[in-house]
Amino acid sequence: MNSAITVASADFDSARRLDTLHGHGFRASVAAALPPGVAEFPGGEQHSLRQRLLAAVAPLQHTLLNEQVDNPTDAGIAAWLAQRLAPLPGRLGVAVQSTRGQGVVLDSGGAALSWRRYRFQSAHRLPNVPLGHKCGRMHGHAFEAVLHARTDHAALDDAWAPLHMQLNYRCLNDIDGLANPTSEVLSRWLWNALVDRLPGLVSVTVYETATCGARFDGHAHRIWKELTLDSAVRLHHAPIGHALHGVHGQTFTLRLHLGGPLDPGMGWTVDFGDVKDLFKPVFRAIDHQPLYEIGDLADGDSASIAAWVLSKARPRLPALERVDLLEAPGQGSLV
Repeated sequence: MNSAITVASADFDSARRLDTLHGHGFRASVAAALPPGVAEFPGGEQHSLRQRLLAAVAPLQHTLLNEQVDNPTDAGIAAWLAQRLAPLPGRLGVAVQSTRGQGVVLDSGGAALSWRRYRFQSAHRLPNVPLGHKCGRMHGHAFEAVLHARTDHAALDDAWAPLHMQLNYRCLNDIDGLANPTSEVLSRWLWNALVDRLPGLVSVTVYETATCGARFDGHAHRIWKELTLDSAVRLHHAPIGHALHGVHGQTFTLRLHLGGPLDPGMGWTVDFGDVKDLFKPVFRAIDHQPLYEIGDLADGDSASIAAWVLSKARPRLPALERVDLLEAPGQGSLV
């Protein structure tokens, strides 16, 4: 049976004094498996969760955080917000992002994961693809790696620094262990290179492009492919007069997550190009379409649409494990 997680985010601009006085545009996020009855109406879970988060964040807007939070590090702010959100049923995690490249995720038990994003520009080719496949040609990417670990950001930087020297402005195929440098192989290679230096390492995520990549957690690989979806929607259960009851437009970010063992020859879970091609009939049914006219789509909220996509796409993509549908960055549903 599918499960739905609702996510919401709220931005705030504040100053803080750690070593020096400085400021950030922060983003706070919360994820929850909301039980029935929490939202104002069925399908309104994302809207309701965001309103709760906005209320929690309000005291931090345009303030000196030290006056509100005893230890205004990313982890300290996340813990402060978790306390304010403690009555929220089904809460799974709270996150704070202080720059595009770093943040902290606090799980429901209060354990903190620090994360940081690193960029490296490398060339590669995939030697085992069929003749004529575009990835068989030498090409390159501005790769990004995101490390999640139970440690601080300084430890992440120290562990990453020698790897950056190995990878940046290099051809990946020339590096030991990367003769077939798919995103999956690269994420595992990075894990193996980091795990002894970072005992608290939880996952390594490689962005090959802004819309596809791979994650490895020491046990399993997961890849994703991201698409943009423009649709007309309405929420049937929203009260008459509510803004979400009437027909309106939405640009969604749709992310397909696929897992499974690596093909021993190709070094990938599924070819990113195959994912897009196999998903195309489902995509065409919902892109630039009035979703409220689809007979077996329960409603126009992000959880209902994501569940519908999962049910329609799984027969075509058996490795599909999860569908994310976001209405804005950090706001939507994971099914």
